[in-house]
Amino acid sequence: MRIGMFTASQWKADEDPKSVLADLRQQVRCARDNGFTSLLLGQHVVSGPMGMFQTIPLMGQLAEDAAGMQMGPGVLLLSMMNPALVAEEAATLDWLSGGNYVLAAGLGYRDEEFEAMGIDKKTRVGRLTEGLEIIKRLWTEDEVNHDGRYFKLTNARPGVRPQQQPRPPIWLGGDVEASVRRAARLADAWLVAPTMSFERVNEFMAIFHAERAEVGLPEAGPCPIVRECFIGRTSDHAREISRGPLLDKYGAYAAWGQEGAVAGNFETAFDDFAAAHFLIGDIVEVRDRLQEFSETVGSDHFLMRIHWPGLEQAEALANIERIGTLL
Repeated sequence: MRIGMFTASQWKADEDPKSVLADLRQQVRCARDNGFTSLLLGQHVVSGPMGMFQTIPLMGQLAEDAAGMQMGPGVLLLSMMNPALVAEEAATLDWLSGGNYVLAAGLGYRDEEFEAMGIDKKTRVGRLTEGLEIIKRLWTEDEVNHDGRYFKLTNARPGVRPQQQPRPPIWLGGDVEASVRRAARLADAWLVAPTMSFERVNEFMAIFHAERAEVGLPEAGPCPIVRECFIGRTSDHAREISRGPLLDKYGAYAAWGQEGAVAGNFETAFDDFAAAHFLIGDIVEVRDRLQEFSETVGSDHFLMRIHWPGLEQAEALANIERIGTLL
């Protein structure tokens, strides 16, 4: 079993960013020391009033704290980015992390972000697809010429290429069938979002593997699956402590239009929603559910979100330590 940490590094308006950063660094070190093998950091822009550090510089700060852990964005809003810059920033981070970088990317879904970045949302699939092609070439070729719909490179010679050879792994996120098929064709793995129910993960995992076989690609390794996870001293403690922060978190997702995070009667149906999406309970409950889920979907790589705005640092660290006992 491989267990990693997933975080969006977010904070509420009344929190101090300096304290948030110190807490995050402590969480990462705690995860590393408790056997976590990977770290993904989410990305959003214009996320106010919710505070959020930007992912690329934050990874540079955390590289030493996460020494030995695979690390990357989760997910990078690639459809809004310049792929030449992404390729060289990623290569730089690969060296800073000792050859442990992974590019986890996605389309993005928030209208506000596309507007702020000056990108037409209708072009997001084409921009991501073309961007990935350019990134792969800049990572592996001495000189790149590309004349595409969205990007043009003439005799482009990358200033830095990754430490990993032939290139770092690429994971693509997405929670609709088209995005899963795209991940199968263009990436090394499908990154499963925490907003996808356990039942749908199983269904879409089969689609991912079937698509790779259909286009003649080799069988992929285990796909990483992101889950909200809180292991408490007892089952009641776990649910009591995590309920408020998770309600706030998924209320924000719903307001942003995130697929699978429907507001509606979410608060009154929290227990049903949590059972279909989250890993919450005591150690035995979570271990049993995780084992069952792993066997069903054929993946043993899980990225746990262990902290949400409003959760006390002591509870987050204790949660990490308990999750570490699953390894």
